Parts: sequence; structure tokens; C-alpha cells
Amino acid sequence: MEIYGTIHFRLILPHFPGFQQEPLPAPVCSRSPDCKDCPYPRHGFLCWGADGTCLRSRMSEINEKKVEKIDSFYSVLKRTEMLTVNMEELNYLAKRLESFDTGEAAQFQAMAHKLELFELKDLINLTFCCQQATVITNFSDLAAIGRDHYMNLHGGSASVDELNALDGKETARQLIENGGGTITPYGVVYDNGMKLEQVYDGRFFPCYYYEPNVITVAVTSKAEPEDTEHITWLFLPMVQEEIDRALLRGGITDPADVRLRLEDSQLPNEVDVLLDMEYETLSDLNELAGATDGLSNADMEKLGAVVMLAEPKSAAQIKNLAESLDLFDLAPGAHTPQEYGKYMIQQSGRFEYDENLDAFYDYEKYGMERMNAEDGMFTDRGYVAYKGYYSMEEVMNGSQSSRMEMGGMM
Repeated sequence: MEIYGTIHFRLILPHFPGFQQEPLPAPVCSRSPDCKDCPYPRHGFLCWGADGTCLRSRMSEINEKKVEKIDSFYSVLKRTEMLTVNMEELNYLAKRLESFDTGEAAQFQAMAHKLELFELKDLINLTFCCQQATVITNFSDLAAIGRDHYMNLHGGSASVDELNALDGKETARQLIENGGGTITPYGVVYDNGMKLEQVYDGRFFPCYYYEPNVITVAVTSKAEPEDTEHITWLFLPMVQEEIDRALLRGGITDPADVRLRLEDSQLPNEVDVLLDMEYETLSDLNELAGATDGLSNADMEKLGAVVMLAEPKSAAQIKNLAESLDLFDLAPGAHTPQEYGKYMIQQSGRFEYDENLDAFYDYEKYGMERMNAEDGMFTDRGYVAYKGYYSMEEVMNGSQSSRMEMGGMM
């Protein structure tokens, strides 16, 4: 989905909307009458520059853009042309709409037309509830209309038995004959009592998984209660500028002010349980996500075993281990010396295994000999061993990389 002119839907810029559903806390700064209702700063940060401009005005200048032209499948959005809009809201809306199927697209456009919505905040909220509406674009198949309407009334799902017992044609006839439909360019829409709930409050975006990410962190201000709904969602890895802007959007101007919660992770469970979010930093978590982004399933398995062997204490140490996986060997599924020896001879690729000689292999003895010569251990994922020159402590602390760089310079 694209907007031609000066704006593209996929552009991600900082955002501070002017509209708030709830009154914002009074800012610490009160230098000017313009400080009223300003989301910056909230916790003691002086936002005025030497040139007389403030953080709020500077961010608004960057964040607010005028839509010159929209060329999109979602033609209902053309009503935002020539309006000044918030770029982060526009980007979030585009992500939401990109995931819609044909039916949801019709529901969104028809309801947006019916309700005459053009504010991005309202359009974003519509993406969370438009699925309740029924849109008829073709009256030739009443049975299908009845089934769709029934499912819309029941949260978009129904059991096979329910649908088999349903008289779709009769359901459709009742819907049409009872009236209440609104003709739109996108079909006849029945709102079914849908209410435009304020899922998005104009400041904090609801958590939405647009594409796979390694770590999802919920960030809140320590000045807020622990159960606050004022959450800034970070989907790591992210470029630092995006993180900074997201924090500013949430009114967080001091990195020490944040409270972190691990919401979701694609990392091995052995990694997740080691992360103490009370002491981790966003910077270290982001670097960890960047180091593990794109790892294969096999490498993720290895990382899980490696952290059991190395016992890292922080995200920074885990990141260094993830970048040094080639220094470790994993025999997947090996939990005894015999299984380890068998894996090494049959599957590691280091030997030319001849199944005709299988009776002559002493797998257990060979496994024990290797284990006695290695720094390794059995884990739930198999046997893992370290084969590096430097100590694992040096690897975890990044000393190995520093020494290698110095050696290369010499």
C-alpha cells in the first residue's frame, strides 16, 4: 500500500498526536502557556532549546505531514488527502490493513464510509472492531450471506455442527427484511450494533505483531503503576532511532526511568529464563535480538544448549555467545556417552561410517574418551562442548574478539 507524493505508508517516523482520550499528567516544564497538555517532559526533563523552540514543537514539525495523494486499494482513505496527519499513526494503520483479507477490507471500508471517519485515530480503532459488521456485495447466494452474518455475530467463528444446523437463507432474509442496512460504494453494510471502542487512545499503540521479531518488550515508566495500560511496545531488533522515538512517544525521556517486561520471545527457553528484566537494558536486549535475528532452528537449538554450558549472566553475554556459536559443537539428542559416541561416528561427518562394521564400534568408549578431553556437558537438547582457544568467560565478555582484533592489527 503506497501513498504517492510526499508520503509512503511504510514510512516510520516519530509520533506525538495532539488528541488524547485521557488528560495527560501535567508536564514538569511550565515555561510557556504552550506547555499545557504537552506529553513532554513528564519526569523532570527540561525540553526548551536555546533557540526558543521546544521538544513538542520540534517533534510536531518532524512528525506531522500533509497527505498530497493516496493511491491504494483502500479508496476510502482518499478522504485523508490534503489533511495533515501523523506519520506513525499512518504507518500503524497501513500495517493493520495489510493483514486484512477481502472480507475484512470490505467491512473496514464500508463502516468507515458509513461512520464518515477520516481521523487516523478513529480509523485505527475501526480496524479492531469492523469485523463485527456484515457487508453484502452480492445478493445471489443467500446461504453464504447467512453463514457470514452468523459468524460475524459470533466473533468470526462457529463450529461445523452450528453451521450445518444453520438455515443460511432464512438468516439472510431476516437480516435484509429487518432493514438497517446502509448502501455504500463497498456494499450494503449492517453494523450489527458495533461500537467504535477506543482500543487506541491516541498515544499508546496496541500491541500488534505485524511481522516476526525476536524479542517483544513492554516498556512503561517507573512513574506509572506496575499495572498501567500506558505501554510502549518494542519489537526488537529495531534501529536505535526508532526506539528513541517510541520512548519519547510514551513520555519517557530518561533511559533510567523505564520498567521492562519480556512479553514474547523467539529465543530458546534457556535464554528467556536467564534474562532478568529488572537489570537488563534496552540497548543490550536490542543487540541480543540483532545477533540472533535470522539464526536457523539448528543454531537456536545450539544456543539453548550453549547457555546451559556457559551460564551467562546477562543479555550482553548471551549476545556474545550467539555470535560465537561456531566455537561450540552440539550432538542433538545425545544424553549418554554411548549416544554421543554413536552421533560422532555416524552423523557428525567426521568419520566414514560403514554400517557393515557397526558391531565393531565401541560407541560408549569413544564417547567417554571425547568427553574426557572436552569441556562439555549433557543438556536437555543433547551434548554440547566448547572447542575454543580462549576461556568461555572471555568469550562471554567479548575479550576474545578484542584480542583477535588486536592480533590482526599487529
